[in-house]
Amino acid sequence: MKRKIHIFPDLETLNQSAAEMFIRIGSEAIRERGRFTVSLAGGSTPESLYKLLASEKFKDKIDWEKVFFFFGDERNVSPNDEKSNFRMANESILRALQISDENIFRWQTELQTPETIAEKYEKTIRAFFNLSENEFPRFDLILLGMGDDGHTASLFPFTEALSENKKIAATNEVEKLATVRLTLTFPAFNNAANILFFVAGENKAETLRTVLEGDSQPEKYPSQNINPENGSIFWLVDANAAKMLSKS
Repeated sequence: MKRKIHIFPDLETLNQSAAEMFIRIGSEAIRERGRFTVSLAGGSTPESLYKLLASEKFKDKIDWEKVFFFFGDERNVSPNDEKSNFRMANESILRALQISDENIFRWQTELQTPETIAEKYEKTIRAFFNLSENEFPRFDLILLGMGDDGHTASLFPFTEALSENKKIAATNEVEKLATVRLTLTFPAFNNAANILFFVAGENKAETLRTVLEGDSQPEKYPSQNINPENGSIFWLVDANAAKMLSKS
């Protein structure tokens, strides 16, 4: 694993760098393999990135017809619900760039049960990547955020899905939120070629220091479990979130 931590003075410069990395990684994937597979994250920081990528400055810098969009996690709500990660991405980038439906792979939350939704998404990913039974997908890029409790995607502290090591997609009951979430699993994330971790805000400073520099406690701080085996991980952090990190 190659880990790099980049600290930015503000969100604007963080997103500018993230957009440039997105284009660079994507263009390289298209050049080498003819397509770019990316797993999107929810949250306000990724939303700013998506809008930037759809802006005049970046929209012509990659062949969007060869970009295939997936989602690292989802809330069990309608795709039109204001809390839906898909809806946020659709409004901020997918619709703006007129991305074909054939290039978008979302969690089918209109299905009846969370288990059915997760099973369907796993089958969809297996078919797209042409995987055998024990294989995991290799996304060119996965975007992730970190909550102030150390969770990432919908992998929350001390929840059942943290220990899932066979499935690509899983349900995850989150008692403190009184809900069931849908999420890709650690083996799926950790098989990626590149991971971009977004962390912004002073409220995340103490947790970030613990995740990056503290003892290993992945049950308590699930973000510590993101360690791509054969890939690179880039932590893109604003100055407020980085204020408790050691100088080194």
